Amino acid sequence: MGGDGREAPRARLPRLRLDELLDELQGRIDEARGTRDRLNGLLEAVMSVGKELALPQVLRGIIEAAVVLVDAEYGALGVIGDDQKLAEFLPIGISDEVREQIGGLPSGHGLLGELIRHPEPLRLAELSAHPTSYGFPPHHPPMHSFLGVPIRVREEVFGNLYLTEKRGGADFDAEDEAVVSTLAVAAGIAIENARLYEEGRLRERWLAASSDFTSALLSGSAESEVLEGMLARAVDIAGADLCVFHLVEPDGELSGSLAHGERAGAHRGLVLPTTRGTLAGATLAADALITVPDVGNDPRITVRPERWEGFGPAVAVVVGTKEKLSGVLILARLQGGPPFAGPEIVSLPGFAGHAALALELAERRRAAEQVSLLEDRDRIARDLHDLAIQRLFATGMTLQSARPFVEHPEAAERLGRAIDDLDTTIKIIRSTIFGLREHGPTGDAPKLRTRVVQAVDTAAPTLGFTPALRMEGLIDTDVPQDVADQVIAVIVEALSNIARHAAAKGAEVSVVAEDGVLTVTATDDGTGLPEGARGSGLRNLTERAERLGGTLSVERGPAPRGGTVLEWRVPLPTGRGGGA
Repeated sequence: MGGDGREAPRARLPRLRLDELLDELQGRIDEARGTRDRLNGLLEAVMSVGKELALPQVLRGIIEAAVVLVDAEYGALGVIGDDQKLAEFLPIGISDEVREQIGGLPSGHGLLGELIRHPEPLRLAELSAHPTSYGFPPHHPPMHSFLGVPIRVREEVFGNLYLTEKRGGADFDAEDEAVVSTLAVAAGIAIENARLYEEGRLRERWLAASSDFTSALLSGSAESEVLEGMLARAVDIAGADLCVFHLVEPDGELSGSLAHGERAGAHRGLVLPTTRGTLAGATLAADALITVPDVGNDPRITVRPERWEGFGPAVAVVVGTKEKLSGVLILARLQGGPPFAGPEIVSLPGFAGHAALALELAERRRAAEQVSLLEDRDRIARDLHDLAIQRLFATGMTLQSARPFVEHPEAAERLGRAIDDLDTTIKIIRSTIFGLREHGPTGDAPKLRTRVVQAVDTAAPTLGFTPALRMEGLIDTDVPQDVADQVIAVIVEALSNIARHAAAKGAEVSVVAEDGVLTVTATDDGTGLPEGARGSGLRNLTERAERLGGTLSVERGPAPRGGTVLEWRVPLPTGRGGGA
């Protein structure tokens, strides 16, 4: 009995040691499971981040994965801009309401800027104890533990991961740092893929816009309409708020502008006196794409700078070359918008080059069409001269030779009228031939024939009908400009008198240049001219004729038509004229 009592304590000692060993083994198993779970979580995070291609979704996925992996209450991802400050800041864990109370997002000063200046992992048990920390803004939640890790895309530091407040009050440890650093490597690859995808997608959209623009121009669509469509596409693709296209003359001066988007009215149709003091001028001087961080306050813009009030980032590019300038394309965002950078503008010079080429092709196409039109007019003129006039002339000669054989007086009289009509027709055709052969340079003032047609067409709504029109002779060449101006004034006044006083249902205007005399005749079938009528309008017409050495006559029309016949005659200068 006594021996059994002494053995009991000895048996309990091995059992205690076994329990300790089992507990230690269980702890290690739990630790291994935790490590396994964390590795699985890291793998899942890397895979989930790598699945996305759109950059905004990639960035949000990175910070959400990091918060879960290290069990942090708050997290953020800061994107570093060209000025080495935070261009974007994506927080997680803070509600929208608290974010509004805090105010503006951080720009990269203090502790957040420490990782920008020194892109190495940083762990802190108490972030307020760091020398660069200067506290939090009002309404900001309290934060103590901190872990920051840079994200690199190739050799470039893209941004930083910021994690605070590890749950349970613990500090971030070396394993947390290793896990987040591993995620940052995967994040860099995912961001690079997203960038390449975004760049390719935007390049494809710019190319499609260039193709559509070129097709529209070459199909014959109105250039202004096509340019308006180009501006709308540029605003959409670049994510801009305003697009302005300044038209540039061959001498480099601005000749007008088109605009689309926010406050486009301040820029549309604007003809600036000079390129100096304008963003377009700065772009032409640089002869390259330029970006402006704050166009509303840019010191280079001194000509009507109020046009850019409220706008911030802008980008401008020359459309064309120094030898063949077409214009300057400007894209702008409202103040507070992100600057133009990276994929948004990498394809803009190519788009501008395609636009310049399309405009030049369209111009050459119009020139070729004009040449073809002129060749057709020459061909028609030759055919009329060589065929129609010769046939009519031969017919007239035949009829004249037949007159002696016609004994009946009425038949002879009709034959004479037919010969006169043929002669008149030949004169009309010759006048038409000369008009077809008159190829005035583009931009010249309209010819008298065109102006007469326009004056008659303009009077039609007031008259209630379209007057008949007859023109004979070389009125585009024999009538000097000062006389042509008087002719238009006479036609306008005569048709105005018919509309006001004649109560006519029909009228005819004729302009004839023949034998050194220009005659403008206006007839109507109205109530006729009252006896003694001589208003201010007729006095004006008389004075116009007398100043040119001519006359004005106004008479009642012959029965049965009646009405009024107004005839305005002036001599033409000698030495003018020609033939078909």
